[in-house]
Amino acid sequence: MDSLKIFVAAALLSCCGLQVSAQSREELSETYSGRYNLVVSKLGYDGVGVETILNEWEKVDSLNMDMLAGKFNYYFTKAQSSNVVVKPQKKYLGADPVLSLKDSTGTDVYYFQEVSYDDDLFSTAMRYLDKAISVEPRRLDLRFSKITALMSYEKDSPDMALSYLLSLTDMDEEGAEWEYPGYELQPDFFIQAVQEYCSAFFNIGTPSAYNAFRTLSERMLVSDPKNPVFLTNMGTYDFVVTGDYKSAWKYYRKALKISPDDYSALKNCVLLARRQKNEKLERKYLAAFVNVAADSEKRAAEARLTSLGG
Repeated sequence: MDSLKIFVAAALLSCCGLQVSAQSREELSETYSGRYNLVVSKLGYDGVGVETILNEWEKVDSLNMDMLAGKFNYYFTKAQSSNVVVKPQKKYLGADPVLSLKDSTGTDVYYFQEVSYDDDLFSTAMRYLDKAISVEPRRLDLRFSKITALMSYEKDSPDMALSYLLSLTDMDEEGAEWEYPGYELQPDFFIQAVQEYCSAFFNIGTPSAYNAFRTLSERMLVSDPKNPVFLTNMGTYDFVVTGDYKSAWKYYRKALKISPDDYSALKNCVLLARRQKNEKLERKYLAAFVNVAADSEKRAAEARLTSLGG
């Protein structure tokens, strides 16, 4: 009996010790969090002292989400270096130039700010982000951070970003229950987010990025064949990239059959008709476009319609 009492007492003391230890760990984590936020607010993600705080914080609470996010932000920022590159075009990787000048022949020369990455530091950043995702796999904000980071790293050839997005669409189709801190997710949240990435791929404007735009749009249509947004994307790929106007018309008309007031499909039909110098078709789609266009575009569309005798 005495032995049993001793055993129980020892167990209780052990449990109490664990509670105190856990409480201390939580309190210490909150202390490091406060220090981290203060330093970052003054000096930025990679400011002096940030790494030391994060390393000590990690020893105390290695699975703390804020710490893991801090580690990612530290190494991701540290990996970056910025330089100015000269290009002949007005757009580079979807960005406007920071400066434009004329050379001795009067030709416009465009200067763009480009971010490059140290491979080792970028890899470390992604390792911490992946760890955060493994702790909270339902959090879309973490997964979107990974896609955005990959796109910035890959620049003109977003192959890894596309591959990860395609894997997310598979998970979504299988019924993943996503979370996004601070937001109450609507049923179409994921679809809208994917379209934002489609637009980002398209704006990069390189062959690989255009392919990513088309591949992702095509994949979304597998899940929802009548989605007018992605049907319009397919038409835009054929219109802009391949110049296959017949195929472009097919996709735009499919989109408008499903959603007659679709802004993008109507606008692109107007542009496509104008490209083909088909005034009859242009009038037809302009008449519909003026009903969905914003004020400035509406006035321009009405003026064009009047000039065509519509």
